[in-house]
Amino acid sequence: MRWPRRFFNFYLDASIHVALSVCCCYLLTVNFMKVSTNWQLVAFLFFGTIICYNFIKYGVEAKKYLLVSNPYHKVIQVFSFLSGLCAAYFFLFLNRRLQISIVFLAFLSILYAVPFLEKNKNLRSYGGLKVFLVALVWAGCTVYLPAMDDMVSDFDSTVPILLLQRFLLVLVLILPFEIRDLKFDDKELRTLPQRLGVANTKKLGYGLLVVFLLFTFLNDQATALEWCYRVMVAITLAIFLYFTHEERPRYYSQFWVESVPILSLLGVSFY
Repeated sequence: MRWPRRFFNFYLDASIHVALSVCCCYLLTVNFMKVSTNWQLVAFLFFGTIICYNFIKYGVEAKKYLLVSNPYHKVIQVFSFLSGLCAAYFFLFLNRRLQISIVFLAFLSILYAVPFLEKNKNLRSYGGLKVFLVALVWAGCTVYLPAMDDMVSDFDSTVPILLLQRFLLVLVLILPFEIRDLKFDDKELRTLPQRLGVANTKKLGYGLLVVFLLFTFLNDQATALEWCYRVMVAITLAIFLYFTHEERPRYYSQFWVESVPILSLLGVSFY
């Protein structure tokens, strides 16, 4: 059983699972907005997420962002490099509007990882800020990009609501990770669990889920399927958040919590 476990760990550590989650969020968006699926964009998001996440997780700790000493991390580095080449390839097939938007979102991701502030700090060093930046990039990639790609006619009404809902959803998705890492994070990070405590962080998450649902009332085009999806996602995340604590194994958040978008897409597809 060693090899299946190793493969599964690589699947998680190399950010393949989170990349699938991002793609599923995109596919959920095109389903609800009833726009065409751009498979070149899906491929770019998949490979782009891998290179971006792995650069943040491993590159910032490497010498000059390239030289890693851990053999396992070297394998992930090679995989990330190949993913980066694939992302660059599919980027060339995207229209100019998408390319400009992607460059802006990539710039935000770079600010998250690369130190540019005083005392050699990056935005990741500010725990209270990083969760909002991650949620913003996710929302941009999975809602704004498909809207821009299809030039949605009702951009002034539906898309901002979907953007806010995706932003809130990702914020709640991040909270179990923040709670799990509480005992490892430097106190200077001032993450939400450090500032509010675990119990209040969970209450914040429940409140965000309520707001997430309330925004659906503002969307006149929301179907019964969309309502069902949002209610089920809110209940599922609330349950995950309720049972989150510092001693949970990494698979709880890194696999099960991040599986919520994947399971949501499967549920919507088979409805």
